[in-house]
Amino acid sequence: MHVIKTGGVEMIPIDGGYKVWTKRVGSGKIPLLTLHGGPGCTHEYFECFEDFLPQHDVQLIYYDQLGSAYSDQPADPALWTIDRFRQEVEQVRLALGLDNFYLYGHSWGGLLGIEYALAHQDNLKGLVISNMTASISDYVTYLNELRALQPETVVRILDMYEANEDYEAPEYEQTLFKHIYGRHLCRLDPWPEPLLRMFRNLATPVYNTLQGPNEFVINGTFKDWNRWQDLYRI
Repeated sequence: MHVIKTGGVEMIPIDGGYKVWTKRVGSGKIPLLTLHGGPGCTHEYFECFEDFLPQHDVQLIYYDQLGSAYSDQPADPALWTIDRFRQEVEQVRLALGLDNFYLYGHSWGGLLGIEYALAHQDNLKGLVISNMTASISDYVTYLNELRALQPETVVRILDMYEANEDYEAPEYEQTLFKHIYGRHLCRLDPWPEPLLRMFRNLATPVYNTLQGPNEFVINGTFKDWNRWQDLYRI
């Protein structure tokens, strides 16, 4: 296995002849591998962790999943499955030589973390799940509760464009970002530069395949995911 290293960066070979991007920050004794959200986001919005985790003996390990901006981006929708991403995490772990490590998963990364723990929990010392539940149906229920709290004019605009599946209309996107994302995704104004950078680098083919057109319309291939009945095994 050939691993390319550049200033803490390692390009990890995985199945299919592809490579995924990783980077270590700090040299602490507590390894923490991060699983970003999306699917199709990048590690960039985790950069705030550098302000405090390395100072507490944590070795922060970024990892951009296949299809994301810093990793290879094959144009093959068949690759965007939960099972393949779970196997990818294990290949990354082996290449990095991680054992008895902590896994941090945010949003989609939390879903992926649950999947990894169910298959490979003997490798883990701990699993941190951030901003994720154990089923997409419960996630949708909560999203609809948040949506119902919006002013009637906002809901009417969202309903109108979604009925026509016109998810890229400027008015729809502006309404979504201002009234939904601005309240429930990130409340800072302006948004931090790493978060803006992540959105510019979002891999929409991966996101659209698994998730759907946006955070509030989930009609992608993972829409029926549910692991509540399996959590006891972790």
